[in-house]
Amino acid sequence: MEIVTFIFIFVSLTQHGDAHGPEGCNHERGLCRVGNCIPGEYLARYCFEPIILCCKSLAPTTTKS
Repeated sequence: MEIVTFIFIFVSLTQHGDAHGPEGCNHERGLCRVGNCIPGEYLARYCFEPIILCCKSLAPTTTKS
């Protein structure tokens, strides 16, 4: 019975409004975080709404060649 509850919760989270999943967040250079974004980051969208946030850095990232 517990597995059915877990599957129901997982399906509910993935089907909810603005949930795009971790692939889209990572593709846009964001990180999925549970609860809150850390200082220096902002909420860009949700990986799994409303629990897992997609946070992006406030400072632009630079890459060295």
